[in-house]
Amino acid sequence: MAPISIAPSARNGDVENNPCSACPVRDLTVCGALEETELSKMSEIVRTRRVGAHRTIFSEGEDADSVFNVTSGTVKLYKLLPDGRRQITGFLFTGDYIGLSMHERYAYTAETVTPTSLCHFPRRQMDALLKEFPKLQQRLFSMASNELEAAQDQMLLLGRKTAKEKVASFLLGLSWRLSRRGQKENPVPVPMSRSDIADYLGLTTETVSRTFTALKSQGVIRLLEGNKVDLVDCRRLEDVAEGG
Repeated sequence: MAPISIAPSARNGDVENNPCSACPVRDLTVCGALEETELSKMSEIVRTRRVGAHRTIFSEGEDADSVFNVTSGTVKLYKLLPDGRRQITGFLFTGDYIGLSMHERYAYTAETVTPTSLCHFPRRQMDALLKEFPKLQQRLFSMASNELEAAQDQMLLLGRKTAKEKVASFLLGLSWRLSRRGQKENPVPVPMSRSDIADYLGLTTETVSRTFTALKSQGVIRLLEGNKVDLVDCRRLEDVAEGG
């Protein structure tokens, strides 16, 4: 495997070259809690990483010695079951935080879906910053709470909903996340494969494909070029997601 390129960050709070100060998505990330004058501390420990599609950022069971912010692209998180099957537990996008762990080893694998840019922080140094800046810790706590809410929604998807309800809920969830990040919520980019969606929703790839086709035939969605989905009738899609 070819090494992932790592570019050093700017130093000494140089605003012109400091990626933390000039970052266009800072407001979406954990760093958004810091003032301009505090960002130099962050820039002292950060490294930027550019990772190609379908590359592993870290693997389940490895030492959890780093944490990451996604600054562009899409990442999937998954666990391998004892019988070799894969369960995708989440998809992360711009602004999301990866690698938070209460233990010494990662509990899941993180792999890029698309070419992805990351901010890479050594865990020990990040822990020191969290102690120095309580508001940074509070921001991270808020992000962790959002992850817990997403995990609870995922449990509902896997345990109670039909295939059609799951796919409808998945598309609406992607749209909601775009809206929360201040982006246009429709059409919805769907960069992950049908196989990835299946492993996230607990379905087969064939079922996911048939369900997309059925929703398209019913005029609820349109499949666009560039892996985008137009939510033609959001109210009807919501009814489907709720079992209506």
